[in-house]
Amino acid sequence: MPELPEVEALALDLKGRLDGRAISVVHVAAFSALKTYDPPLSALSGTLVDDVTRHGKFLDIETSGLHVILHLARAGWIRWRDEVPTLPPKPSNKSPLAVRVVLDDDSGLDITEAGTKKSLALYVVRAPHEVPGIASLGPDPLTEDFTIETLSSILAQQGGKQIKGVLRHQGTIAGIGNAYSDEILHAARMSPFKPSSSLDEDDLATLYAAIRDTLGAAVDRSRGLAASELKGEKKSHLAVHAQTGKPCPVCGDTVREVSFADSSLQYCPTCQTGGKPLADRRMSKLLK
Repeated sequence: MPELPEVEALALDLKGRLDGRAISVVHVAAFSALKTYDPPLSALSGTLVDDVTRHGKFLDIETSGLHVILHLARAGWIRWRDEVPTLPPKPSNKSPLAVRVVLDDDSGLDITEAGTKKSLALYVVRAPHEVPGIASLGPDPLTEDFTIETLSSILAQQGGKQIKGVLRHQGTIAGIGNAYSDEILHAARMSPFKPSSSLDEDDLATLYAAIRDTLGAAVDRSRGLAASELKGEKKSHLAVHAQTGKPCPVCGDTVREVSFADSSLQYCPTCQTGGKPLADRRMSKLLK
């Protein structure tokens, strides 16, 4: 799933490509992706792209007072095309193509989603906060407003909730998903099941630094890369996420995994749990 660093890089890449361009037409090949009807898609025709920004994991293409908001979900991506096909795409359950944006110079964007579970979302709105997922976002962890006091307040409100889930919840902190929460907790040398309320001042400072450093470094590495290069860049720098069975790059211990119904997490026992493996079940506690 594209998370804050990848969506930030996509926004920067698209901002450069779309600057000064006008939208000719938007074709929807997967109707389940379109979440709004007012304004209609036809209202985008002839509008000029003013800016491309990010809200958490949401991509925002601002065009003549309207906003094309995209959430790429788990398997969505954006492919730039120097020249788009003349004929509109045909709706098909077999094709990964969900949306095609055609520009005034016949270049454009193909927005795709792999797999059979379709969750990609496209909104056309007059203001970003009209999208429920944006309206409910927590603070962005890379802004100046996200201070250590902000993080302390967030954790205090979460009580005994596990720190991994707190980091991933978009209404608590915007933009962090499964991959970067694993990486942040590894950098902080913290168990993913540690209760939020149990962090002392040193833990808080360590976690805050890990959030800022991990995300900031990922954004810096991705800056200037084309969309086609971002996935490889992300994978090449993951220490524990999706690295089950491989040696931890810090201590050499074997990276382990805890599986849930629809996701999994990875961690290093030596770095994060005092050498003890976590039981592979939901709401696990350290094995005794």
